[in-house]
Amino acid sequence: MVRKRWHIPALVALIGMACATRIHAQDATANIERAEATVAKIERLLDGIQTHRAASGGSTADAKWVNLFDGSSMDGWKRTEFRGGGSVHVEQSFHGGAPAIVVEAGSALSGLNWIRNAPSTNYEIAIEAAKIQGGDFMCGLTFPVGSAYATLILGGWGGLVVGISSIDDHDASENETTRPREFPPGRWFAIRMRVTPAKLEAWLDDKQIVDVKLVGKKISLRPGEISKSVPLGLSTYQTSSAFRAIKIRRLVEN
Repeated sequence: MVRKRWHIPALVALIGMACATRIHAQDATANIERAEATVAKIERLLDGIQTHRAASGGSTADAKWVNLFDGSSMDGWKRTEFRGGGSVHVEQSFHGGAPAIVVEAGSALSGLNWIRNAPSTNYEIAIEAAKIQGGDFMCGLTFPVGSAYATLILGGWGGLVVGISSIDDHDASENETTRPREFPPGRWFAIRMRVTPAKLEAWLDDKQIVDVKLVGKKISLRPGEISKSVPLGLSTYQTSSAFRAIKIRRLVEN
């Protein structure tokens, strides 16, 4: 066999071409790897957005709150006709401060309810409430949940229980929303309730206290006179309280 003899400059050129081809291949592989990493980051970002939207019920807040208390009258509200309920009136300067609606303690439930239309889902309600005196819940916020209703209880069962009544026929003292919390007299608490098709959420002084997915859940009112609070209502139990800064806003579904 005759061994082929390479011309040195040609051999150098061939080696250079081979190296260049290998470098280009490495660059192509690196580019593919970078592209795949970028796609993976985009997918993680999209997953994060979807998770956030699912967690918030797929809704965002409309910027505008609508006041439900004009600061001077019970316009849009009426005293709820609970048996043995206490009186309800507006104080223009409650304890020297801003106007408030005062609910006096009754033999059992006392309160007021909204007599105009209310949204059934994709909305938030915010209020400020303060216990004046009494040994049970200082605020029961009744609100629509689609075609049903529920009540956020603050300070029930002797003044210490927070929760939603009712979920799967279990009231605020015995379901997944049950929390202990004290409500000393004279202190104002900021309350916000959010209702979407996916969730019920609530905050107390900006700390989340309720986060319940609605899929597969039965939402209802606790049996009894609380049904007189629909569609929106504020109530107390053997307790006097003050309410102010009552407002509502609709949520925009994403």
